[in-house]
Amino acid sequence: MAIASAAGLEADSASVLHDSNRLAVRLLPCDVVARVARVAHQAARLEVELAQRLAGADSPIAGLDPRVEARVYERDGFTVTLWTYYEQMTSQETSPADYATALARLHEGVRTLDLTVPHFTHRVAEAQNLVASGDRTPTLSDAERDLLARTLRECSRLIGEHGRVEQLLHGEPHPGNLLSTDRGPLFIDLETCCRGPVEFDLAHVPAEVCARYPDLDRELLGECRGLVLAMVAAWRWDIEDQFPNGQRAARELLSVVRKGPPWPTLDAVWPRAGIP
Repeated sequence: MAIASAAGLEADSASVLHDSNRLAVRLLPCDVVARVARVAHQAARLEVELAQRLAGADSPIAGLDPRVEARVYERDGFTVTLWTYYEQMTSQETSPADYATALARLHEGVRTLDLTVPHFTHRVAEAQNLVASGDRTPTLSDAERDLLARTLRECSRLIGEHGRVEQLLHGEPHPGNLLSTDRGPLFIDLETCCRGPVEFDLAHVPAEVCARYPDLDRELLGECRGLVLAMVAAWRWDIEDQFPNGQRAARELLSVVRKGPPWPTLDAVWPRAGIP
């Protein structure tokens, strides 16, 4: 609230929109979304740069608030970025066709951007480090640790062998990062941007959306789904993870990884983990 006020916005109250590994709050009466993370997170600047680069490209993303300077604000060991608030249309969900079209438009918008971002294998390595660390994942048994490590390694190898053309990706375009607004579907949470095959992005979305996305490699998509399930499982076992129902999700994801292919979609797993 202090940062928004110093930037010239009227911020008298704040309500939490999302509280997990990052915090999103709605500030009123200026009606802006503040996204808050620890300085060590180091993804805020990339997110702001990408939003600025896409602002004039008609890409389906939530934009920065135009009333303030587009930058990362720092205070007390935290970074804060200020975004436009979009009223969600609760009367109807985004259809699979509109979801697929929006994701294809986003991929088209970022395809030619000259922007240095991590490769998707960098995120895989982070998950592998988690699994290998007994301090960070103390409740994993040796057999479970070996299962996740083996799945991460094997799926990464199979994906690399495809030799599919790679490009800039959202990184996590799952339904939780898609807003249904009067402007159409808009993606949020650009901090996960990485480089890889589009199938890596599609591994985060429902099967009905994949069925409407053009020119997918179905075999590669399956391998990416296995990789994503193992990665998300690793994050849920992190002792510092703050995901709602995290332990229940961790156990369910581990069960799915143990069963092996054919890999389900994430949205098929979440209800079994008690996540709407």
